[in-house]
Amino acid sequence: MPSSQVRFLIASLLVAVIVGLLFVPGLPGQFFFDDIPNIVNNTAIRLTRLDAEGVANLLATQQASGLTRTLPALSFALDYWRGGGADPMVFRITSIGIHALTTFVLAWFFRSVLLAAGVAEGRVRWLAPALALAWAVHPLQVSSVLYVVQRFQTMGTFFLVLALWAYLDARQRQVRGESGRMGLLLTALLWVLALGCKEDSALLPAYALALELTVLRFAAADPRLVQSLRRSYLLGTVAASAVFLFLVLPHYWQWEAYPGRDFSSIERLLTQPRVLCMYLWQILLPLPRHMPFFYDWVEPSRSLLQPWTTLPAIALVLGLLGLAWMLRKRLPLFALGVFLFFSSHAIASNVVGLELVFEHRNHFGLIGIVLALGSLLERLGPARVARILPGTACAVALLAMAGATVARAQSWRSTASIAEAATLAAPASGRAWVELCASHFRAGGGATPANTRLDEAIDACTRGAEQAPGSLNSLTLLMVLKSLRGDARSDDWQRLQSRMRTVRMTHDNVRVFTILLAHWRLGVALDREPLIDTLDILLHRATFGPQNLANLGYFVMHDLSAPDRAMPYLLRTIEVAPANDPIGFEIAAALRARGRPDLAGRVEAAAGEGLMHAQ
Repeated sequence: MPSSQVRFLIASLLVAVIVGLLFVPGLPGQFFFDDIPNIVNNTAIRLTRLDAEGVANLLATQQASGLTRTLPALSFALDYWRGGGADPMVFRITSIGIHALTTFVLAWFFRSVLLAAGVAEGRVRWLAPALALAWAVHPLQVSSVLYVVQRFQTMGTFFLVLALWAYLDARQRQVRGESGRMGLLLTALLWVLALGCKEDSALLPAYALALELTVLRFAAADPRLVQSLRRSYLLGTVAASAVFLFLVLPHYWQWEAYPGRDFSSIERLLTQPRVLCMYLWQILLPLPRHMPFFYDWVEPSRSLLQPWTTLPAIALVLGLLGLAWMLRKRLPLFALGVFLFFSSHAIASNVVGLELVFEHRNHFGLIGIVLALGSLLERLGPARVARILPGTACAVALLAMAGATVARAQSWRSTASIAEAATLAAPASGRAWVELCASHFRAGGGATPANTRLDEAIDACTRGAEQAPGSLNSLTLLMVLKSLRGDARSDDWQRLQSRMRTVRMTHDNVRVFTILLAHWRLGVALDREPLIDTLDILLHRATFGPQNLANLGYFVMHDLSAPDRAMPYLLRTIEVAPANDPIGFEIAAALRARGRPDLAGRVEAAAGEGLMHAQ
């Protein structure tokens, strides 16, 4: 290995070690949000001995997160085995290690890209590790690394960077007149591994196309290969467009609101340019207060001018893409960075009914912005400014981001500290407030009048109910906590019910019934009649599937001993159940067992009518 590569190897290893250390303040941490179903409650990852049978059973079990995320699930199982259980610190250490390893690989990828673009090797020697470090220490990465379940994303990024590096190496061999076939096969293998981590790894061909349009320019020593490359990418683009227009778009398009969301497909598409601009703002001005982790406060765009920032955001996104296209020959690295960033959001910012905002969606895309900014810094060469200026500016920026990352990592040491930071950064976030309230509640001992943190939890829920008027969860949990303390009044119920009649029934707001049902069953003495009235409002305002409707009906019938009041839920269950579903007759049997043959007869009649319509 040449001495220059040895020095670069040492520099990239040093960068990776530094990156790992910056995230240590986030230890030991706690499992949080989607960690619970994917790790804590996921029996499939509970690997107690490391053998072929245990690994095979894991690989054969469908995961809660989906069918294609096998490799991260396997890593969770290894962490479980290594830690002797679900130890958050063990899981987080692995995630930090993956991030550090990705940083190491990314430095080498940046080196290859910069050299392919004609940057002098002397400048590449410091610029490539600096760019990798900038990507890795950006505070936006904290939630991707320390939020354990986002290993789906971070492992996907790791394999994508390796795949792009292999692709670039193979194509450069073709430019020199060599085969490059083994490199392309390696690219395909790494792509398969990336797809085994996260579905949006399907975007690798778009990233490769970005390389071709900017740095590689479809070059090859063999003119026939040049024509084949151009033709293949053109056909691939046409095929991908056809799949999107004729398969993806009809499947996911919703003229009305998506199930569990308060926005339609059009509103989602109008909102995403604002979201992308917010991501760019967070990247360019990386202050922890700009990154609250919870983004339920972001309102969808209802039209081009509601809010007014919608149209300017669309113009900015189109303008940046147009600028990159025009500059793809003069400033290939800048154009490549812009293309990588926006193409990385092609799935998450499209018609699939996902949540509007998530920080981890920038984990790969941040590579593009770092590259675009780094290329502009590289052009500030010694001939234009004082020799020390680019390096000094880079060092100051890196130190500032590293400090912000350490500060943000410290806020991830517990769910309570995450919530505290989030309520300061986004006081209108209902999720942040309810998580802060719930953190105090859990820390004080849970559903018992002797809870030592009950007053703190009530204070957090009270502030959350005031700061986030579009959210129901703080107000609902406040009702539970006051009932537990023994000072709940009818005015409290009326306030909750009044808000339920007016707010949008988002996925979060529909969770009212799970909060109420769960705490009733934990022994919290909620007032029975206003509780039923509250559930009745929810029945009329929210859309439920048959399982949730049946759960509500059985709760009212059995737990609250009110079969008559349960009938609307049970009859609605039959209405929305699939054809030939026997649930109606199961409900009738349950009513007869409670000594209500009259109600059972009504249910059987409704079920029989449903079967007739199905036939």
